Amino acid sequence: MTDEFKTIATTSEGYYTEKRSKFLAFAHHVETIDDIKELLAGYRKKYYDARHVCYAYMLGAERTEYRANDDGEPSSTAGKPILGQINSAELTDILIVVVRYYGGVNLGTSGLIVAYREAAADALAHATIETRQEEEVVTYSFSYPQMNDVMRIVKDMNPRILSQTYDNVCQIELSIRKSEAEQLRNRLSKLL
Repeated sequence: MTDEFKTIATTSEGYYTEKRSKFLAFAHHVETIDDIKELLAGYRKKYYDARHVCYAYMLGAERTEYRANDDGEPSSTAGKPILGQINSAELTDILIVVVRYYGGVNLGTSGLIVAYREAAADALAHATIETRQEEEVVTYSFSYPQMNDVMRIVKDMNPRILSQTYDNVCQIELSIRKSEAEQLRNRLSKLL
């Protein structure tokens, strides 16, 4: 099991033109369906005069949640080539939107596939790709006298501290690499 995945760091743009049709491509780092819906609504509003706003996305470190949309283009000529670029780069948590302005000349299905693929590839070529770790949140409750023992484990395993409460019962919320979460839980549970 790997707990690493590749995604893009920031938004990037790409461009492709064929027979006076213009293809504007935008790649975004996204983490939820709501992020995607918000971005798509923004593109549809901003490029209201464009003929098509096609897209593909991939979510989750396991890369199991995805969708490709042709937005009125012939079936599988827009969304699938965009998704193909995401897959060939092995990216996730990404949305690529390609806005097409029709140039008056039909490109045919093979021409459309090439155009959408190249526009998406150009957006990815301008993106900064980074490797991230999938993290898991571990919450632990303990009594105040155990504070030193808990903090020793935190210092040793180096998880990110998301929140901490110190009262009659103390609680700490930690985020750690998924592959190390079970070890952290075991070490904390042995303190009881």
